[in-house]
Amino acid sequence: MGERVLVVGGGGREHALAWTLACSPRVDAVLVAPGNAGTADEEKCRNVDLAATDIDGIVALARDEEVAMVVVGPEDPLVAGLVDRLDEVGIRAFGPSAAAAQLEGSKSHCKDFLLRHAIPTGDAATFTDADEALAHLAELSAVPVIKASGLAAGKGVIVAETSDEAAAAIRDILVDRCFGDAGDEVLLEERLFGPEVSVLAFCDGTDFQVMPAAQDH
Repeated sequence: MGERVLVVGGGGREHALAWTLACSPRVDAVLVAPGNAGTADEEKCRNVDLAATDIDGIVALARDEEVAMVVVGPEDPLVAGLVDRLDEVGIRAFGPSAAAAQLEGSKSHCKDFLLRHAIPTGDAATFTDADEALAHLAELSAVPVIKASGLAAGKGVIVAETSDEAAAAIRDILVDRCFGDAGDEVLLEERLFGPEVSVLAFCDGTDFQVMPAAQDH
């Protein structure tokens, strides 16, 4: 008998993960919470009507189904500590702890981490007060990128072309709260020019393997 695996999430990324896991002869069934129309049609896959952010529900499902491993796709449950909760009950999980997930969950935390470890990064300043952010903007010689510090479903970065656009973005985030709690802090970050590339790595806490470079278009 093979093993059951649980994939948390409902996007295209989770579809790819579920399909790949289902191809393994070591896997009998892949549960996907909540899954999507694509995962519903995959052989050996079964959708479970459970939100990815329902931490208690995900842990209970993993225990009830006696899954061998939980693979977490989205950022929100990682930042909320899903992997930590699974570890507490002895269930293996693929994904970072809540502390490690803060590198993505908080842009200001990530910026501090990069600076602390001398990892090259653009200059930036973090603010919680709109007037202070606007005063800093007025002192800059170049228009910065405006970033909501928290998770904003990939929408929290405004590439302003003018100072007026940057000022409007600051007000939208800190005053009008267009990104909710994700905009508790805002970064005014040096704009870098050139092609963008992503380099991902898998890490077990000690060793790591770097994947080939990839690029969004």
